[in-house]
Amino acid sequence: MEIEKNKYIIPIEVRAMTEEDYDQVYCLWKGIRGFGIRSMDDSREGVSRFLRRNPDTSIVAEAEGEIVGAVLCGHDGRRGCFYHVCVREDYRQRGIGKAMAVSAMRALQKEQINKVCLIAFKKNEVGNSFWKSVGWTFRDDLNYYDFVLNDDNITTFQ
Repeated sequence: MEIEKNKYIIPIEVRAMTEEDYDQVYCLWKGIRGFGIRSMDDSREGVSRFLRRNPDTSIVAEAEGEIVGAVLCGHDGRRGCFYHVCVREDYRQRGIGKAMAVSAMRALQKEQINKVCLIAFKKNEVGNSFWKSVGWTFRDDLNYYDFVLNDDNITTFQ
């Protein structure tokens, strides 16, 4: 895929995320306003564990040697789930988020997963607007519950 930035055409590579991408992905997360990062789950060890369990489904978008978008995507054998979907602000509204989501969904389909879900914070207006615009259905027929198993896994917001 290619995008126009500052009147130049820039190639964008959408590919599977690897453990070697962690530093750039973490830096991307830290630069997203309102982004929640968990102390354990989003650590190098936590993301590596996730990628080993889901080696082909998480996606990054790379432009000019820099990661400008990422989606953690995994499944439990029945349903896929997107986590931490983001595109760097200066690369938004160019189809990168949608291209990453489609790539992750195709990877899930190859693993015979037929449904994917995601969670977006209510205050995440940009994210909620994006998901609605690309055809995702907002569910108001269920409640989402959490049970914390480790109080040391603290979320901080950027």
